[in-house]
Amino acid sequence: MKENIATVRREFETDIQQAKSVQAIENLHVKYLGKKGPIQQMMKVLREVTPEERPEVGKWINDLKVEFTNRLDSTLQTLLHQEENAKLLEEKIDVTLPGRRRFIGRKHILTHVMDEVIDILIGMGFSVQYGPDIDSDYYNYEALNFPPDHPARDMQDTFYINANVLLRTHTSNIQARVMEQNKPPIRIIAPGKVYRNEAISARSHVFFHQVEALYINKGVTFADLLKALDIFLNKLFGFEIEKRYRPSYFPFVEPGLEVDIRCLVCAGHGCPICKHTGWLEVAGAGMVHPEVLKNGDIDPEEYSGYAWGLGIDRLVMIKYHIPDIRVFTQNDLRFLSQFPSA
Repeated sequence: MKENIATVRREFETDIQQAKSVQAIENLHVKYLGKKGPIQQMMKVLREVTPEERPEVGKWINDLKVEFTNRLDSTLQTLLHQEENAKLLEEKIDVTLPGRRRFIGRKHILTHVMDEVIDILIGMGFSVQYGPDIDSDYYNYEALNFPPDHPARDMQDTFYINANVLLRTHTSNIQARVMEQNKPPIRIIAPGKVYRNEAISARSHVFFHQVEALYINKGVTFADLLKALDIFLNKLFGFEIEKRYRPSYFPFVEPGLEVDIRCLVCAGHGCPICKHTGWLEVAGAGMVHPEVLKNGDIDPEEYSGYAWGLGIDRLVMIKYHIPDIRVFTQNDLRFLSQFPSA
């Protein structure tokens, strides 16, 4: 048995000296300490030893098992440490390299200005209402005094889903709904996206953003409309911006007007954005038409009101001197990162 143990020890020593990897150590563990290894075979032979010799021989076998186990565990830890160090050397980081820049997300400039507009109007006493982007012909046109054959429908080229359902052409589609569900005084704004089947150019797109304002109460006058517009636009631009009001026609207001702002892109000298006039239209407004009040079940003899619709995209173009409306939808981070992140 002693000779057998010595032979196994020599073989083990040779094998462990040649083991240069964690996998090789695991293979030796199976080879020498596994169920088919020499240690287990010796334990079987131990049964044939005389009772007097059995304790001593059993101690030899057990000492051999402990020796192999300790050597394997020790070598395994050494190899693990060596492999870890080699891996760290391969993956070392050059701390002199510049760090990777992480960009902070921010609002799109249209969203930023839309929120600014909403905050200003809330401060002026308006509450916020939202209407559907897909709506019926009734709420988008008929309730706003657009009869089916009215020529004013041609002013707003419409995306029709079917004969009676369409993509809204203005956020004014909220007006009749609010009047049906509420009695004056009504003072609301309706922000959102609108859609028109128009040719895309530097100053127009097939979709853009509006904020509708509506105020209905007893004794509301045209002077109230002009004052509200004046206060709002001055707050938005932060200074007394030059404005002009031109008579215009809209079926849902009477009288109606258009609001122009002196073009800040060219300082009023004329450019493609303002069609070389020095002025840029930003809103349509007027006193709510009596027929619209009637459609909302409000007595026009007792109440009056004003409404306006502001084009957010045009306001942003003026405020930040942007010459082309198409850049808002091109997802160019070089353009978008120029604007406030708040």
